[in-house]
Amino acid sequence: MTEILMPRLSDTMEEGVISSWQKQPGDEIAVGDVLVDIETDKAVMEYEAYEAGVLEKILVGEGETAAIGAPIAVVVPKGAASGAAPAAEPAPEAKAEPKAEPEAEPEPAAEPEPAPKTEAAPAPAAKPEAPAPAPRRTGASRPPASPLARRLARDHGIDLAALSGSGPGGRIVRADIEAAVRSGGAAPQQAPAAAAPAAAPSAPAAASRADDPDVEAVPLNRFRKVAARRLTESKQNAPHFYLNREVDADALVAFRRTVNEALAPAKVSVNDLVVKACATALREHPAVNVSYTEESLLFHKRVHVGVAVAVEDGLVVPVVRDADRKSVSEIGRETRELAGRARDGKLSANDMSGGTFSVSNLGMFGVDSFSAVINPPEAAILAVGAVRDEPVVRDGQVVPGKRMAVTLSVDHRACDGATAAAFLARLAELLENPLLIVA
Repeated sequence: MTEILMPRLSDTMEEGVISSWQKQPGDEIAVGDVLVDIETDKAVMEYEAYEAGVLEKILVGEGETAAIGAPIAVVVPKGAASGAAPAAEPAPEAKAEPKAEPEAEPEPAAEPEPAPKTEAAPAPAAKPEAPAPAPRRTGASRPPASPLARRLARDHGIDLAALSGSGPGGRIVRADIEAAVRSGGAAPQQAPAAAAPAAAPSAPAAASRADDPDVEAVPLNRFRKVAARRLTESKQNAPHFYLNREVDADALVAFRRTVNEALAPAKVSVNDLVVKACATALREHPAVNVSYTEESLLFHKRVHVGVAVAVEDGLVVPVVRDADRKSVSEIGRETRELAGRARDGKLSANDMSGGTFSVSNLGMFGVDSFSAVINPPEAAILAVGAVRDEPVVRDGQVVPGKRMAVTLSVDHRACDGATAAAFLARLAELLENPLLIVA
């Protein structure tokens, strides 16, 4: 018998939520089979079986949380499976379980009122109580749904059993959940939920606001909770300082146009060029490509640039590995692929770990400039604003030009001002002379 333990699927993960079981008790499992979808602090990830056998028992049901290392299921060898099932039958929990379905309905009707007078009466009453929380019962009749759809359904209080799936084989997908939310499908589920009254005593102010018809209370999902905790820790623990720079973006925009004409139909974005420029500057200024610990500074020998991507649940930062060694077109293809998987909730733990520097670009939203919060354990992050048409002075003449604001947020424990300023100066030089990026 082998216990399947809740794995650590990301460097910041402390617990996981079972999104959906892909195997049910009695199913045979081969090495490499997807056993369960687990929701971490960053994404929903597939967990593959490392041993062949038969799934004997599920210990943590869908929607339930378990700490890292806690048992979530039991797998037995294939040969022992047939003997294992009868052995489990006499157990009180297993024996009561089949009765839970037929006895749940007639029991209240048949319950005699005078029974409490005798000593034997409490015994039958206690029987149905044991199987009352029956998480496995939902697993057997659960409708097919994607992990992302299941997570969204939990966040919005949608009953999956009440939906018809539009995916292959009637599978419920993200679009079905969004349609249910738009049509008010979440309302019936929120009414009977017991979570709202439980939260009221600890937050009376929030409860009174929730009674206001002009206020809608939306529970925080795991992404928001973890992001709030990590960003708060970053601001509290890492003393930030900020360096601002205006970059002449005329050559950058022209270079991008030339590259896209040459690579058509493939495209690169301004952000792809920024990522490549950052990677090149980091290679030349390794004192910024570091992480701070209480005992030492960790100088990273490889350059892995995280690219912030906005998703429906919040913000994720997939990592472009060895960005300094890749061409701009390779960075562009990889960034688009990572962003697409991020929006579909299909990023792996490896996709989001190991970054040594990050880039956050809000220019596509028309934001001129902003300051980003450092993504620990990295020492710096670059915030990129929009490319703006502005009058500029060249050779004593005011002419039309393009400008772009960049802001470098730095952990002062890891870098001093002069080190960060030298890095930013080189970055600006690369952006203003983009041929140097590919040289």
